[in-house]
Amino acid sequence: MTARLTRADIGAWLLKSARALDAGWASDTEVDLARCVRPSYRLDLVTAGQPCVLWVSGRADPGVHAVGVVTGPVEPGEDGPVLPARWRRLPEPVPREALLADPVARSAEVLRMPAGSNPSWLSPAQWSVVQAMTAGWTGGR
Repeated sequence: MTARLTRADIGAWLLKSARALDAGWASDTEVDLARCVRPSYRLDLVTAGQPCVLWVSGRADPGVHAVGVVTGPVEPGEDGPVLPARWRRLPEPVPREALLADPVARSAEVLRMPAGSNPSWLSPAQWSVVQAMTAGWTGGR
């Protein structure tokens, strides 16, 4: 059995999307966008101001496509809970392969269990690696 996460374990939340980002969303611009999340104890750990990353899965360009910050508590949505965040689209995604090649990032939950549910998470050390790969954007911390 896996130990339950605590707030200290979370460097950043990782929210997954199975579809490519809207082509009209220009890189280096911000948008407010809520993402669907699955009900679990993890939602009790989410607070406004925490950093988050948007992971696009699939065969074409899987990896981190946007970085952001949680803007409020998890809210009810039409199809279940949603997590509101403000996102900045990266000029270039951080490819899955780059994270797999890093000795710290390769152990991220999204890489070990790609079919896991939203939200996933990055440890503080893994978040530091992503920050370095995204030109040091610091999010809410």
